[in-house]
Amino acid sequence: MSDDTPTEEAAEEVVAEAEAAYGAPVSYSRGQRVIHPTVEDWLATATSLLHDGWNVCIDVTVVDYLGAAIPRPLPTGVAPERFEVVANFLSHSRRERLRARIQVPETAPTIASLYTLYPGSDLLEREAYDMFGIEFVGHPDLSRILMPEDWVGHPLRKDYDVGSIPVQFKGAPGAR
Repeated sequence: MSDDTPTEEAAEEVVAEAEAAYGAPVSYSRGQRVIHPTVEDWLATATSLLHDGWNVCIDVTVVDYLGAAIPRPLPTGVAPERFEVVANFLSHSRRERLRARIQVPETAPTIASLYTLYPGSDLLEREAYDMFGIEFVGHPDLSRILMPEDWVGHPLRKDYDVGSIPVQFKGAPGAR
């Protein structure tokens, strides 16, 4: 297994180029560039990524940092929020991956949908909505995908009651 981590100078050059190209703070983690756009700039940044050859969105997920004891590494100027939307992109021409980490506040858990740019993000955003309650503005069908439509709450949030999920069987007979 080879170590593809660039030298410190090379990493600083890559970070500077990416910051200039996407207008967002950039870090380097685990051999991968990580951009940190704001919620407000997210759609414009994603559009720039698509036009710059990042042609596949391979994952969209959420991290809930409620009560996290370990500080997370964020570039200077990026304020940590409870939720973090993480999107991973792939460039076939460059043969590289890029990660985006967007801080989403608990008071307004909304972010622009990638659906119009990356239609493959459809089910990924629906799962993030269903499990964490992050609303993807502009998504054509933001409905539950794993939980029943009438389910109350979002099971992967850290403040969701543990052990209070009743077992529900579809089409199960009533009381005997």
